[in-house]
Amino acid sequence: MASSEIEIVSDSSEQKPPNGGVNEVRIVDVYSASAYGDFEKLRKFVEHDRDSLTKTDGGGYYALQWAALNNFADIVQYIIEHGGDVNARDNSGQMALHWTAVRGSIAAADVLLQNGARVEAADVNGYRAVHVAAQYGQTTFLNYIVAKYNADFDVPDNDGRTPLHWAAYKGFADTIRLLLFRDASQGKQDKEGCTPLHWAALRGNVEACMVLAHSGSKAELTVKDKAGYTPVELASDKGHRHIALFLSSALRSQSKHWKDRICSGCGGKAGYAPVLFSLVVINVILFINCVLFAPDLTKVTATVGLWGWTGVSLAVCALIMFVRCSSKDPGYIETRAGMHLDAEDPLLGIDLNSNSIWSGNWSQLCPTCKIVRPIRSKHCATCQRCVDQFDHHCPWISNCVGKRNKRDFVIFLCLGTLTALVGLLVALHRIWTSVPVWPAGETWAHYVFFNYPGIVAFLIMDTAILIAAGTLLSVQTMQIAKNITTNEVANRARYSYLHGPDGRFRNPYNHGCWKNCSDFLIHGHNDDNEIAWPPLQQVSR
Repeated sequence: MASSEIEIVSDSSEQKPPNGGVNEVRIVDVYSASAYGDFEKLRKFVEHDRDSLTKTDGGGYYALQWAALNNFADIVQYIIEHGGDVNARDNSGQMALHWTAVRGSIAAADVLLQNGARVEAADVNGYRAVHVAAQYGQTTFLNYIVAKYNADFDVPDNDGRTPLHWAAYKGFADTIRLLLFRDASQGKQDKEGCTPLHWAALRGNVEACMVLAHSGSKAELTVKDKAGYTPVELASDKGHRHIALFLSSALRSQSKHWKDRICSGCGGKAGYAPVLFSLVVINVILFINCVLFAPDLTKVTATVGLWGWTGVSLAVCALIMFVRCSSKDPGYIETRAGMHLDAEDPLLGIDLNSNSIWSGNWSQLCPTCKIVRPIRSKHCATCQRCVDQFDHHCPWISNCVGKRNKRDFVIFLCLGTLTALVGLLVALHRIWTSVPVWPAGETWAHYVFFNYPGIVAFLIMDTAILIAAGTLLSVQTMQIAKNITTNEVANRARYSYLHGPDGRFRNPYNHGCWKNCSDFLIHGHNDDNEIAWPPLQQVSR
C-alpha cells in the first residue's frame, strides 16, 4: 500500500480573500467585495465602474467562488443576475459549488443549484461537491445536497475513492454515519485496493474505525489491499496498536461462540441466561434438600421453616421476573416509528423542536437500523437493534435493559438479593444450631466443609449471587435516583447533552431524587421529553 496520503481538495479553498490583510480589510475590487460580503461596494464596482463578473482574479478564481465560499447567498444571486456563470471553472476545474462544500455554505449552494449549477460536476481530480464535503467534514451540507438535489453520495473520484473513503481517511465519524445511513458501500476498493476501513486504520482514526466496524461485516475486516494488508494488519504496521486490538476483537465477534449456540432459544442473543437460570434452580434444590430437610441437621422449627419457605417463594418470584425481563421487549425502536419524518427523505423532515427526537447530533443516526433514533437511545451490537433509553446489554438475562423492561430488571434484582440474603441467613442458622460442638483438634469450618458439602456448595453459590445482585441493585438504585443510565455514565464524555456551558458534567434529566424515583416506580421509566433545563444547542462532532 502506498504510504503517501490522499491529496485533498485544491488549495484554492485555503487562500485568503484577495487584497485583504489579517488586521485590515481592503475592498478594492469585485473579488474582495464578494469575499467579504460588501454588497454596496460590489454594486458600485459593477454598476458604476463597469467591472466584469465573468473574469478571474490574479489567482484564476471568480468572484462567484469567493461569495460562495463565505456563504453570501444574496451576493451569489446578484453575481448570477449580472452575468456570473454558475458552472465556470477555475484552473483546477472547480466550480463555485465545490467552494460551498468547503465551509458547508448551504444557502449559497441552494442559490447556485437553483440557477443551474451541476451537482455532479467534477474537477480535474474527479472530486464532486460530495467529495469536498466529505474531505472537510461538512456533514449537514452533504446531507442537504444528497437529500434535496439527489447528489450521488457513493460516486468514486479519479482514484476510485468515494466520499466514504475520504471521511474515513480524515476521521469525520459523523460524516461516516450519514453515508452509511444512506447505504454507502463499505466494500468499495480504490485503485490501491483500499476500503474506507483501510484508510481509517492507516490514519489511526479510532472513532471512524469503530463506526465502520460496528456497521460492517466480516468481509470488510478481512479484505486485503493490493499490498496484501487487511485493515487489522495495516493498523498494526502503522503502530496503531489500540485500533489493531479493537479490529481483531471485532473480527472475533463475527464468529459464533459456544454461548451463542446455547442461547439460540433466546432470540439468538448471546448471553448466559440459561446458565443463570440453571444455577438459581440448582441453588433452590440445594437449599431445600441440604438446608431445610437435611437428615443430619436438627429438626426445623416453625420460625426457621417460615423463613425457609419465604426464601423459596422469593426464589420462584425471582425466576418469574427473570423470564419476564429476559423475554420482554426492552424498548426496540421501529424504523421511522414516531419520528415525524418526511416520506421522501428521512432526514428532511426531522422535528428539530423535539428534544427526544433530534438533538442536532449526527451520532443519532443508526447506520444499521436506518433510523434517526431518539436522544438517550443506543444501538446494541449484540441485539442488532436500537433501544430506547438504553441502559446496558446484560448477558445474564440475554437481553438489553431499556425503557420497557428496566423496572422488571430492578424488581428481579430486588427479589434475587432478598432470596440470597434469606437463604444465607437460614443456612448459617441451621449449621450453627446443628453443629454446637466438633472433634478436638479440628476447626469448625473444616468440620462443616467435609461433613456438610451440600450446605457449603449452597453457601458458595448463594454468596456469589448475593454479591452480584446486591451490587447491581445498588448501582441501579443510585442511577434511578439521578435519572441517568449506565450507558450515559460510562460514555458521558461522548454525549454533549450531558455537559454544561463550562464543559462539566450536567444531567438535564435530573428532576430530583423523589420525582425521579416516583416516576420510575409508577410508570416504569422517566419521561425524557421533560428536561430540568434546556440543553445546549448541539453541534456535530
